[in-house]
Amino acid sequence: MAASILILLLLPCLLLVPSSAQPAAPGPTAAAASGPPNVTAVLEKGGQYSTLIRLLQATRVDEQLNSQLNNSFNGLTFIAPTDNAFQSLKPGTLNALSLQQQIELVLFHVLPRFLTPALFATVSNPVNTQASGADGVDTLNITSSPGGQVNISTGVVTVPLGSPLRTDFPLAVYSVEMVLLPYSIFGAKPPAAAPAPASPATTKKAPAKTPPTASTAEPPSSTDAPAGSGGSSAAGSTMRSACGAALLGVGVMAIMGFFF
Repeated sequence: MAASILILLLLPCLLLVPSSAQPAAPGPTAAAASGPPNVTAVLEKGGQYSTLIRLLQATRVDEQLNSQLNNSFNGLTFIAPTDNAFQSLKPGTLNALSLQQQIELVLFHVLPRFLTPALFATVSNPVNTQASGADGVDTLNITSSPGGQVNISTGVVTVPLGSPLRTDFPLAVYSVEMVLLPYSIFGAKPPAAAPAPASPATTKKAPAKTPPTASTAEPPSSTDAPAGSGGSSAAGSTMRSACGAALLGVGVMAIMGFFF
């Protein structure tokens, strides 16, 4: 009986003790879903890519890349030249490029797949970039040394791959101390073809005049006697006729004398 009374007295106290098994409410950070990575934000955190950031924004390539990362299954790899890399270019190089060439230059630093440092040794050359020039898609070659050093060759420059700024899918960002120069813009241009020799004016040539040749004189026919020969011919004929008549008369007289 005394035990029952004690339990009844302690029951209200037990109900006031909070349960330690109740889970804590999630904080706002855990509840919020993480968004896609932002290329510009990664570069700003790196602290030495102001020229590249301005170029990304001027060409609006940053918007294109962020949109791709939001809908990408293969991810992207971005090769980020430092400010020192751009300063090592010949003065006026960027300003001499058209807007289309600046876009091509920036996209030449983007590989259309996510590559960790170990995956660079597995790629097959040539490697496509996201840039396109007059001859189609711009490509580069990636090689790895036995010590693990990765080199990127564009046909104009060979650049050692630097330290990573980010290696979490879907975006990998690596620093380099040289700008990747695409061959389609900075490569040696073939010499201009020599102009074809001017063709002479096509004028019709007059046929060459052949000198007159001496024609062989044909003997005059009896009907084509030269002027002045008609009289002598007629006189000759008259004399022959007279001589013939005289001879004929002499012959007749000789015959008559023979009979008489």
